[in-house]
Order: sequence, then structure tokens, then C-alpha cells
Amino acid sequence: MVRQMGAPTVVEYFPWAYSEPRPGRYDWEHADLVVDHAVRQGLRVVARLDYVPQWARPAGTTTRYLDEARFPDFARFVGAFARHFAGRVDALIIWNEPNLAFEWGGRPPDPAAYTRLLAQAYAAAKAANPDIQVLAAGLAPTLARPGEEAAMSDLAFLEAMYSAGAGSHFDGLALHAYGWSFPADDPPDPNIVNFRRVELLREIMVRHGDGGKPAPITEAGWNDHPRWTKAVRPTARIQYTLAALDRVATWDWCPFMAVWAFRFPWPSRTFQDNWALLDEDFTPRPLYAALSAYSATGNAAQAFGVAADPSRLTLPRP
Repeated sequence: MVRQMGAPTVVEYFPWAYSEPRPGRYDWEHADLVVDHAVRQGLRVVARLDYVPQWARPAGTTTRYLDEARFPDFARFVGAFARHFAGRVDALIIWNEPNLAFEWGGRPPDPAAYTRLLAQAYAAAKAANPDIQVLAAGLAPTLARPGEEAAMSDLAFLEAMYSAGAGSHFDGLALHAYGWSFPADDPPDPNIVNFRRVELLREIMVRHGDGGKPAPITEAGWNDHPRWTKAVRPTARIQYTLAALDRVATWDWCPFMAVWAFRFPWPSRTFQDNWALLDEDFTPRPLYAALSAYSATGNAAQAFGVAADPSRLTLPRP
């Protein structure tokens, strides 16, 4: 269904704990299944790596908790992953949203520590496969104030990463672009979370001499849950997403935009369900139809019409 939608790239999550359930003992069976199927469909796979196995973290901690003493273990896994999937996976994302305490194991976000983790993972990946592209983690767009323990501003976190020397340890920066309740064309503003906030992160990259590096959007979207304060109406979700794709097409530094999320395996019964393009039983939602039509025609108005009447959408047979 991803291929039929017209998307050339998938961003897939490969938990460390699943592939290395015991130290040094790798189990690639499920990861191979996912990657090989995607490759057979002609899709490029970008792999996000994190999720700490039980053996690599203290008792009572979350799967996001990684002591610095265990950074070499994670780096070794990154190298093993890069080596095993050489020729099938050509880009890795190292960790996820480390500017949130939740994603940093409940600890205050630490850009210098994340930079040290990134440096070790980068070295291991390049030693295993010099052609692999290593992306620094997408940062959560947040308006956190200085000193907050739960989160750190994405803009401040990236600046601090550069101050810690991160620039020489990644080939590109993953971006997370969520629109909240704002249209896709709403201008960037440090005091607002909107889709174009990623332009402010790009400005930081350019200012630090990294203008030649790509910055793909590996998560993006709007939510249309009827009772979430940051959600939009279903029609606006479609219009804003298509407008975002039009804008990204004008950014030569952004090679692709991945919409979060394709499908969840089971419902959460919360607003989180309304990020999906498919129901858990694989029934397409209107945005899926719109994206399929947009991929086929490049015409946002026509794609919006298909979303309003999905029967107008014809997909090739698998």
C-alpha cells in the first residue's frame, strides 16, 4: 500500500532490543523480513535505531534509558546493523527526539551527552559501511523554557549540539515537522510550533557551515482528532499536508517528507490514533487517498477531490 500510494521512501523503526536480545547475539529475522519486503517493492528504507534492551540498562528504567557506559554497546549494534544491511538500508537515524526527557530515559535532556552518543554511533556505522548515511535524531518541536526538566527547545538543543562538536558526526539532520493547528504556509517563528519551524533548524545548520548537508523531514503531519486542542478538521488536515508537500518540493535541502504515521498495529483510543493514514485493519483514510492522487498527478486540488470521494481513486494491482 505504501508503493501504491506513490511514496518512494519509508522511515521504519528497528528497536535495538529486538535485534540484540542478548549481548552480542543478533537476531535479524524480523528486520530482514521488513527490509527485504520494502526493497522488493522498490522502496528506500531509512532506519531509526533506539530502544534499549533490558540487559543494557539498570533495573527499573525505561527502554529509553542508556547510561554513558553503555554508549559503546549501542554503537556496536549500530555498526552491526550497518554491516548487515549494507546495500539494502542506506540511511540510519541515531535515536529519537533526545530533547525530551521521555526519550532520554526520564532524565533532563543533555545535548552534549547525545553528541557523544552520536559520535560513537557515527564512527561505528562508517567503519562498517562507509557509504551509509548517518542522520542526527529528529528533535521534538517544543517551546520549552530554559531549565525545564521535561524538555529542551529544539532550537537550543541543536545549537548546544554544535557547541559540543556534533557537526563532524552526522551526514544530515532528521527533522520533525508538525503543524499543530496552523496551516502549512504559516511563517516560522521561534515562539510557535508549526510546520515551517524546521526552517529555523535549517538556519542553524547553515550558520554552522552545514548548508551542504541534507535535512529530510522524517516525521510530519497534522492530527484531526475531534477533541485534541492542537488538532484540525479532517479537511484541513488534507489541505495542509498537500500544501506542505508543495512547499517541501521548493526546498533543495530537504530530499523527502515522511508523513507520520502510516498505520498503528492496534488502537490507543486517544488522539494518537488520528495520526494514521490507515485504520488498524488497513482500511485507507481520506488522507491516504489524497496522497495517492497527489503522487500520481502532482495536483493538490485534484488530490483533495479524490479525498472527498475516494471512489475516484484507482490503485494498480499489487
